Amino acid sequence: MSDRPRNPWTTLSRRQIYDNPWLTLEEHDVRTPGGSRGIYGVVRPKGLAIGVVPVDAEGFTWLVGQWRYPLEAYSWEIPEGGGRKDVPPLEEARRELAEETGLRAGRWHELLRLHLSNSLSDEAAVIYLCWDLTAGEAAPEDTEDLALRRVPLAEAFRMARDGEITDAMAVAALLRLEGMALRGEWPEGCPPPAGR
Repeated sequence: MSDRPRNPWTTLSRRQIYDNPWLTLEEHDVRTPGGSRGIYGVVRPKGLAIGVVPVDAEGFTWLVGQWRYPLEAYSWEIPEGGGRKDVPPLEEARRELAEETGLRAGRWHELLRLHLSNSLSDEAAVIYLCWDLTAGEAAPEDTEDLALRRVPLAEAFRMARDGEITDAMAVAALLRLEGMALRGEWPEGCPPPAGR
């Protein structure tokens, strides 16, 4: 998996066709791996996606529910949002957790890094597990109408497995955590999942 094969694509030209404070859209004229000419649209988010799975002393977590405008659907997710690329991801995770849930955490563990839609975007994500929680006041952005739901962590695992949670970051984080629990790789000091 560490071999880096050569890039079979040739970029002939690129131009920016849209820009706003959150993303840039580029159109590339390319030569495909098969040798034909074509175009490729690339979305370049200006932020880093940040996610957090908080675990309380009883092995419960918090899910955040909100209407997702592009999907025209309601979505249950882990606390997540956009972070600035010039700020350390952990600092942005602390902010995002407090903003959406009011929670603060004393212990943090980086869970995974991933690319969210690598066929059309270079958006990257960093997701954390945190525990040793204290409650505070949530302060969501004015674009967020959030509902909070405290559930046993094992119930969140089931929701991800059964398709009740469809958000890519939430599914990846919850399935990773479930695998860690099953393999006995649970971080030392983190309360075990409730509901198992």
